[in-house]
Amino acid sequence: MVYANVNFKSKKALKEAVAEGKQIGIHQVGPFADRCPKDGQVFLEGPWYPEPHRWYAECVVKDGIIQKVK
Repeated sequence: MVYANVNFKSKKALKEAVAEGKQIGIHQVGPFADRCPKDGQVFLEGPWYPEPHRWYAECVVKDGIIQKVK
């Protein structure tokens, strides 16, 4: 599971934050937390556990910062 560093309640809120130029990082939880990608394509889930995931987003990251949300 990969999450944005901010617990967005909707994909729309994530897209708006990235469009505004905010520097939103990503993190991964669990036993693979140290393998969180720094560059390339990732798939995010939200909101954070233990809330049920209500949205998923395909993102492009560079240096661990979200550049684009599809």
